[in-house]
Formats: sequence, structure tokens, C-alpha cells
Amino acid sequence: MSKQLPENPEIETLTRIQILTAMGLTAVVWLVITKLTLEFSHVSLLRLYWSPVDLFLGIALAIAITISSSIIYRIWPAYKQSADFYLNLILKPLVLPDLIWLGLLPGLSEELLFRGIGLPLFGLNATGIIASSISFGILHFNSLQQWPYVVWATTVGLFLGFSAVETGNLLVPIIAHILTNVISGYMWKIDNRQ
Repeated sequence: MSKQLPENPEIETLTRIQILTAMGLTAVVWLVITKLTLEFSHVSLLRLYWSPVDLFLGIALAIAITISSSIIYRIWPAYKQSADFYLNLILKPLVLPDLIWLGLLPGLSEELLFRGIGLPLFGLNATGIIASSISFGILHFNSLQQWPYVVWATTVGLFLGFSAVETGNLLVPIIAHILTNVISGYMWKIDNRQ
């Protein structure tokens, strides 16, 4: 029997299996959209190649995003409430090894979609970075009360998009996204263990 979250009584808590299934299905949908866009449009995937320097940049960006999120979480009460609701809904049912999936599935599929084809589609410039970031932020929208989380996701999208355009390598935002999800998820699970 599922309980209801106190912050928003119309949303029921999900089980671990429901969360993992939703992450997997969502990743497949994003990958299918990416593949269809590549197949039926003029858009080419942003380059993705191995580079130790870009790997390091992705790790550094993940650390910077995680630290920034932690600071904003402590100083912006509306963001804290929004993030807690979102993370409670997604992370609470998961066990620590599941955080690998939390990093890999959204990190790969969302970056292929929003930075991999979104940036080339909108333009490898400021307009493209802004448009793909707003799209990424909207993806994280689930209710009007969650607007601070959408603002944060859009801001993170700006950093991820900028890193992709500046390096010309999709590896940087992929690594940053995966590690940010894993590190932030782990920190939240540790801080909120019962």
C-alpha cells in the first residue's frame, strides 16, 4: 500500500520498481526521439569522443554543479522545499546501488537528446544553449510549486550546454550529468536516512 507525500497529497509515493521502470522507459523514449531525429532530419549528433582532458572537465563540472546546488539548497528556502519534494519522490524508494542507474540512464539519454541533438538543432551558440537549457528545465517541471527546481535545472542546462559548445565534445556534459546525479543522490540519501 502506498502512502501519500505530506507536501502534495495528490501525488502518491512510488515504489523502487516503479522508479527504476520509469527511469528505464524514459531513457528509452529519449533515445528513440534522438535516433528518429537523427534519422529524419538534417541534424547531426554533437561529437562524442574520448579525451582525458574532457573527462577531467566533466568531473570538475559535476563537482561545481553539486557544490553550487548544495549552497543554493541552504540559502534559498523555496529551492530547498522544491528539491526535497522532487528528491523525496524519486530517491527515497531507491537503495544506494540504484544511484548508478540514476546517473547512467538520465545522464546518457538526456544529454544525447538535449545537448547531443538539441544544441545542433537550435545552434551551437548562445541561442542554442539557452533553447536547449529551457527545454531541459521544462523536462523537470511537474507542478507550479516546483518552479524553483525548474529554474535550477535550466541553470544546470546552461552550464552543460556551454561545456558542450566550448569543448565540442558531448563527453563533458555526459560525465558531468552522470556524476552530478550520483553524487547528489548519494549525499541526499545519506542526509535523509532514517
